[in-house]
Amino acid sequence: MHGGAVLALLVLAVVSVSGQEGFGHHHHLEEYVDYRARPHYHYDYHVHDHHTHDIKNQWEHRDGKETKGVYTLLQPDGRKRIVEYRAGKHGADYKIRYEGHSVHGGIGSFGIGN
Repeated sequence: MHGGAVLALLVLAVVSVSGQEGFGHHHHLEEYVDYRARPHYHYDYHVHDHHTHDIKNQWEHRDGKETKGVYTLLQPDGRKRIVEYRAGKHGADYKIRYEGHSVHGGIGSFGIGN
């Protein structure tokens, strides 16, 4: 009789758990995504690591079909590269310029990071 009581409690526990799930019917919440909504975002980031000489940053903004942004990075030759860009329904346009002077041997020639 003792074994029958344990079995009965086990069956009752299984039925109870099954009842919490709606007797096998799983209910999923659907997330509504409006694919026609106008895209809009802005982000920026900065990296400044003196040990690896990884120095760069970027920002970008999008509103509808227009995206614009700027990114800069310190090149191995010591110059800073600056790229400004704009993209839209008529294509993309990039303007690249440099600041500073190129140094023969790059950053490593100064003994930086050694």
